[in-house]
Amino acid sequence: MGTVWELDFYSRPIVDERGKKRWEVLISEGVQTVNADYENLFQYSKFLSNTEVNSIQLEAAIKEAIAQAPTPPSRIRFFRYAMQAMIERACGELNIPARLSRRTIALQQLLEHRQQAVYPQEPGYEPSSNPTIGPPPPSPRSLPDALVGQQWAFVTLSAQDFAEMPEWEIDFGEAFPLEMVEISAETRIPGVIIFSSRALPLAGWMSGLDLAYLSASPAAKPTQLLLETGTIETWILANLSTPNTQAEAQNFEQAKQAANQVHFVAVQADPEAQSFAGFWLLQERLFG
Repeated sequence: MGTVWELDFYSRPIVDERGKKRWEVLISEGVQTVNADYENLFQYSKFLSNTEVNSIQLEAAIKEAIAQAPTPPSRIRFFRYAMQAMIERACGELNIPARLSRRTIALQQLLEHRQQAVYPQEPGYEPSSNPTIGPPPPSPRSLPDALVGQQWAFVTLSAQDFAEMPEWEIDFGEAFPLEMVEISAETRIPGVIIFSSRALPLAGWMSGLDLAYLSASPAAKPTQLLLETGTIETWILANLSTPNTQAEAQNFEQAKQAANQVHFVAVQADPEAQSFAGFWLLQERLFG
């Protein structure tokens, strides 16, 4: 899978001697498996002045991070829509693929830690909401006809079941250690399994996206089961048109909340299959 880095380049709640916001290049190595050593991920930080906010300085910072890292990145994920052009330009100069993604769990945790424990200790700290320009609201799209599953089901697994995930036969997928997101072994993790005679092509297509999370949207009529990918894409996995499926969707959302928004989506050829064409562990998060 290669090494994935998660990157943020944005202003922080700190001002310099001129009263201008300081900016920071912040990088965390991403996690892709349940047995990843998340306590020893490579991390990098560099503060810049507001006069240094450009792709040249960002490229230089990424080069510096690469020189310090045990392994260079094969690709970079970033979640700030407003910084897309600058980040893609800097990464392009280094021939590193970069894409918008809400699957930046390690970076989000690092940001939360620094907001609580690091930035308040810096000279010039001034707490603020620091709003960002978000992407346009997504319009849900239907899956390509050739990739629509024939069946699907809401299911749950115990968190302790994921200890065996490295032994599962999975063609495409991605996960993270549940301890990293404060999930106990007794927690029930909700999920959705999609069954399709074209399971492998469906899983392969999904692997080309950065899967963010699943949600059941009661605002739609009928209620829809939605797959969020990247930062702006929304896909309709199913229309929940019966009272039974709508109740299951409500239970799914309640189980997500009880599991710190952690859940999963899997793809199998049929309910009797012993392997997965695809399996992704997900966590719904809010992004600024």
